[in-house]
Amino acid sequence: MAEIEFADGKFTVDRPEARGEVYLQGAHVTRWVPAAQRPVIFLSPNSAFAPGRAIRGGIPVVFPWFGPHPSDPQAPQHGYARTRPWLFAGAAGGALQFELAAEPFRLRYEVAFGATLALTLTVENRSSQEAGCEAALHSYFAVSDVAAVAVEGLAGCTYLDKPDGMRRKLQAGDVTFAGETDRVYLDTPPQLAIRDPGWRRRIAIDKTGAAATIVWNPWRDKAAAMADLGAEAWRGMVCVETGNVADNAVRLAAGASHTMTTAIAVAAL
Repeated sequence: MAEIEFADGKFTVDRPEARGEVYLQGAHVTRWVPAAQRPVIFLSPNSAFAPGRAIRGGIPVVFPWFGPHPSDPQAPQHGYARTRPWLFAGAAGGALQFELAAEPFRLRYEVAFGATLALTLTVENRSSQEAGCEAALHSYFAVSDVAAVAVEGLAGCTYLDKPDGMRRKLQAGDVTFAGETDRVYLDTPPQLAIRDPGWRRRIAIDKTGAAATIVWNPWRDKAAAMADLGAEAWRGMVCVETGNVADNAVRLAAGASHTMTTAIAVAAL
């Protein structure tokens, strides 16, 4: 039986299989700890938990654009879904449901805490015209040392390399880290993984309805300039994000909806 509590703007879920935490602001998952495991989700110790400000770490919901707005430099980075309060729509077992009106869209989001963390985001176009959007589950994962981990499953995929002027490149082998990494991988396979030899575990990431994968670590200099991250925290995190962005953005007919899912599980190496 799941025990669900709400206090200080967040839900906590305590189950035999796992413990979890999610804020109403942004429907933002900040904690998932499977039984007898280390925390899997990274949360910055310097994050500002303030109304209207994005939480640094966890799993922000990026919507309806990824990165800067394409035409309005004053618009918030990664859209507005991650900083708005969502409506709590109910709970069943260890699963929590949230909704957000984001005209012309409506978002429905389910977060299910268990031995697997299961996330389901549905975007519905409520207008009478076709509408496009980008969306991502911006997952920050806790790792022993980003310089020692590898992301499996992206070999052969094309990616946009942001630090190199968004040049298109082809991934050879696993993704490893030796400096700032900010890449949008296109048309990616449904199953990926983070191999972490330092903590002797493998984080499996299975996705549906999501063609893109974003891989990010700011490295030392950029992290030091981020007040809500700091000079050292970057080493213990890596983002491997499920999404539909850039070339893989979604266009929805009037009244149509689109669902993407992410299921995260941990196994020993």
